[in-house]
Amino acid sequence: MLKFPFEILQECVYPYTKSNHHDPSVLMGSTFGEDVALTEVGGDILLSHVDPIVGAVSGIGWLAMHVACNDIACSGIRPRWAQIFLLVPSREDHQLVREIMSDAAKAAAEIEVTIVGGHTGYSSGISRPVVAVTAMAPAMKRRIVKIGGARPGDQVIITGGAGIEGTSILATDFREEGKFLGLTDDEIQEASKLAKEVSVVEGAMIMADNGATAMHDVTRGGIMETTMEIARLSGLSMEIDADLVPSRPIVERFAQAFSFDPLKMISSGSLVCTMPPENTEKTLHNLDKAGIPAARVGEARKGNGISVIRKGQLSRETEIRCEEDELARMWIIHKER
Repeated sequence: MLKFPFEILQECVYPYTKSNHHDPSVLMGSTFGEDVALTEVGGDILLSHVDPIVGAVSGIGWLAMHVACNDIACSGIRPRWAQIFLLVPSREDHQLVREIMSDAAKAAAEIEVTIVGGHTGYSSGISRPVVAVTAMAPAMKRRIVKIGGARPGDQVIITGGAGIEGTSILATDFREEGKFLGLTDDEIQEASKLAKEVSVVEGAMIMADNGATAMHDVTRGGIMETTMEIARLSGLSMEIDADLVPSRPIVERFAQAFSFDPLKMISSGSLVCTMPPENTEKTLHNLDKAGIPAARVGEARKGNGISVIRKGQLSRETEIRCEEDELARMWIIHKER
């Protein structure tokens, strides 16, 4: 699934999300780059977020639940409730509905989220299932971390690694293409296991507890796009040493075979976070104790855009390109079969 460019959103979406009658209980509504809405309810703040999954078939319910809940967790709040929208191609797809809902329930149990409702249906106008999860949580007086909260001097921490989710999807949904490109059965099996690492809930809670100033999970556009969004929303520049990003040899192997850039590949299971310098070492220690791969890879500074050093070469990016995604490019190249 691809996103529309910011210019299209400005023209066709945001004018219609700004109500003529301002509701004072809406603390943060539709805001480009920020992934949650904040609504005051009964003296507390409700966080909500919705995300669809259409690019993966195997385990789509499990993935959809984790991806939506990740965005709540990136605000420093543990997700609590979820609703599921499920659409399948045919009225006869009972078993597919059962499998998707079973997988979603397993994911919810793993992160202690309760499924409270949703909608289930079918449409002959689609060829693949569509799953969208709305995740919600009460703030319960905890500090809410925004994507645009980074400050000059903050250290940039990345957890998980580059291209985790995209590699696992390629291993599952592009298995035959991978074998044609020279990947072995053992490599494909190893890569498919990366799907188990898509949750960032525990890592995000550790980051928030240690004073994170900004957090963003690595979805479409990968680490490059995620870092760019933090920089743009914070009004800062980010300097990143890509060679310090936690790496997985199996991801590098798939990147070589499929010819994609791991830094621009979707990677749910990874976080980009900014942290005050004095809290950085303690945070990395706590992440290590929890078994979460992480590294300090750069710094937030005054300016704009991001500067990336990779194998001694410096490149700069100054524009958000949320419509670009390496996994979507793989679908275009390899899935016409």
